[in-house]
Amino acid sequence: VAAGQPPAARWAAVFGPLQATLRQHALPVPLLDDLLSAFIQDVQKTRDAQGYADRAELLAYCRRSANPVGRLLLHLYGVTGAQALDESDAICTALQLINFWQDLSVDIPRGRHYLPHADCARHGAGPADLLALHSTPNNVLLIADCARWARTLMQKGAPLVLRLPGRAGWELRLVVQGGLRILDKVDALRGASLHTRPRLHAWDWLVMLGRALVM
Repeated sequence: VAAGQPPAARWAAVFGPLQATLRQHALPVPLLDDLLSAFIQDVQKTRDAQGYADRAELLAYCRRSANPVGRLLLHLYGVTGAQALDESDAICTALQLINFWQDLSVDIPRGRHYLPHADCARHGAGPADLLALHSTPNNVLLIADCARWARTLMQKGAPLVLRLPGRAGWELRLVVQGGLRILDKVDALRGASLHTRPRLHAWDWLVMLGRALVM
């Protein structure tokens, strides 16, 4: 469809509208290719019960599964600066990682493993304990370290909120603060996120709004 050919009948309801959007906004097709590539990888990793060897491998996945979303949005807003793109990548990767650490209690039982093996080994977190969703002292340190990694990335990308105009900038402020608030809850659970999924509640939105106002 990017080359102007009609979509196959099976997927016409999806790729027909996408074709029109590609033309209207001149969307960068490689970013969409990256998203599909990441989707395929995720399916294959889950099928084979594979995880990620180290942070570099997980970041390579985030580069294709998360970062294209931010870059597509910046394209629509006409933001093309290198610094803005780097900050967008940092935010999107952080959001992906935060989602992983938020969903440990549901992902691991489904055979989806995102805690890097190298991090697990460094903290002495055994695979058996993780699969059993046990909050051991080593697992507490592992999850805290991974949460800190995600927080550092989010803080690196946060200045992007000042580069986007109007509503987009304010929405991004809440997105950033929402991610950081989930990390607060992951930290407060002290490893219990292995069996309890942290969630946002009504009062959390007040906290997020207050923090967004002073960014």
